[in-house]
Amino acid sequence: MSSRVAALCDEVGPRVGAPTGGEVARVRRRLDEPLRVAIAGRLKAGKSTLVNALIGRRVAPTEVGECTRVVTQFRYGTADRVDVVRRDGVRVSLPLDPTGMIPQRLGVPTARIAFVDVTLTSDHLRELTVIDTPGLSSASTGVSDAARRYLFAGDGAASPDAGEATAPFDAGIDDDSVGAVSGAEAIVYVFTQSVRDDDVRALEAFRAASARLSSSPINSVGLFNKVDKLVAGGADPWPVAAPLAADQTRVLRRIVSDVVPAVGLLAETTEAGRLTAADCEALRTLAQVPTAQWTVLTASVDLFVSRDCPVPRAQRERLLGLLDLYGIGFAVAQLRAAPQLASGDLVRALYAASGFPRLRHTVDEVFRWRTDAIKAGWALSTLEKVASHTAHPGDRETLRDAIERLLHQPEYHRLRLLEVAQQVTTGSVELPEAMEQELTRLALSADPRWVLDLPAASVEQLAAAAVEAATRWRVFAVAGASPAQSRVALVAHRGFHLLSQQVRAVRR
Repeated sequence: MSSRVAALCDEVGPRVGAPTGGEVARVRRRLDEPLRVAIAGRLKAGKSTLVNALIGRRVAPTEVGECTRVVTQFRYGTADRVDVVRRDGVRVSLPLDPTGMIPQRLGVPTARIAFVDVTLTSDHLRELTVIDTPGLSSASTGVSDAARRYLFAGDGAASPDAGEATAPFDAGIDDDSVGAVSGAEAIVYVFTQSVRDDDVRALEAFRAASARLSSSPINSVGLFNKVDKLVAGGADPWPVAAPLAADQTRVLRRIVSDVVPAVGLLAETTEAGRLTAADCEALRTLAQVPTAQWTVLTASVDLFVSRDCPVPRAQRERLLGLLDLYGIGFAVAQLRAAPQLASGDLVRALYAASGFPRLRHTVDEVFRWRTDAIKAGWALSTLEKVASHTAHPGDRETLRDAIERLLHQPEYHRLRLLEVAQQVTTGSVELPEAMEQELTRLALSADPRWVLDLPAASVEQLAAAAVEAATRWRVFAVAGASPAQSRVALVAHRGFHLLSQQVRAVRR
């Protein structure tokens, strides 16, 4: 779908005036770029740790500094490079620091920085661009004028009442930073502990501010980070984390599609290859500590570094920085159960224990699978905005005619399905839960067995089920539905009708 939108841009660009043509060219360039995932969350929620895990390198500083107050974009390049992009468009290039991270000092006053553009040779970034956004702060704190502009400027968003406390963003973020995140197609919200009311308000405010990202449960996921902190002494957190994450999914169901519990530190350490052979040997030594002594040693961080132990204190402090008590305890348990466990297998076990594979699957499979439709939908909605804002009636008609021709093609009905699914999943249009789930499956997949929830059905059964679903949505549209529900139902009706045709084509 995105390739056809690109062809539309190539066709229309030369036929419109220079200002409109420039906007069309911008959309065209964006269609050739990888999927953009924006990372949002509170200060100290572990966003930079997550960014490093996604990139596969420890590049983003995890301590609060200048670079954590501006938008930072990480993308693939043939060489490692850091460019500080000033508000006037000038780029100031910096080397990575001696540890391979973005330098804490950017050399440009924060108020003059639009965003930081980081290119890396990481293979993880070949098909993915990661955007680290400044931390959300307490929703009960007042905001600066700059933050207010960042949140509420443009896209028809209403400005808050004077003096209203609505400050989800760290103060001091300039309005120009919006451009760095406005093209993201997917969002990961990072939070810790149980979701509080002000967390929900902050995330809702981020969604309102990022209207250009089309943020909705269709393309957003929550990361419940640092779940190892839910329990004391490095105990197993997952019996507590799993039901809490399920509760949070229900709380945030209008904001994210799922809440994934994770231990971000373990994910960063294993994905970025930070665990050395010496670290693994130290863990093997710890695995030989008698059980009674080990119980005392792991009762707290202070005891772990201060008690007598065969492993030197400096090495134990390093292990805490890499794994914390939970990761250390998990590794020691693995080595006690299998003393000959290879270091590579130990790292893989730690990675699985981080919970990160589930988020990686969502980003690599679910978001990327939807990339074509998400990018095509973003591009068409942007072109529609360009058409509505242009001062030249001829350009407006040229753009709208081209868009309308494209949308009449049967395969582009998926974009209408995504649109109505977003309306339903965000609560703009209410539907019974079963119908909401069915519509979401239809919008997000072309696999008839998954859409119809019939994993073992024959082709004939799938075709019959698709026709039955189309009929059911049609009946709902004309009998008892509100006008808004009826519009959604008719889109779903046609979607299931097209699905039945797809199944019959396979049968032939």
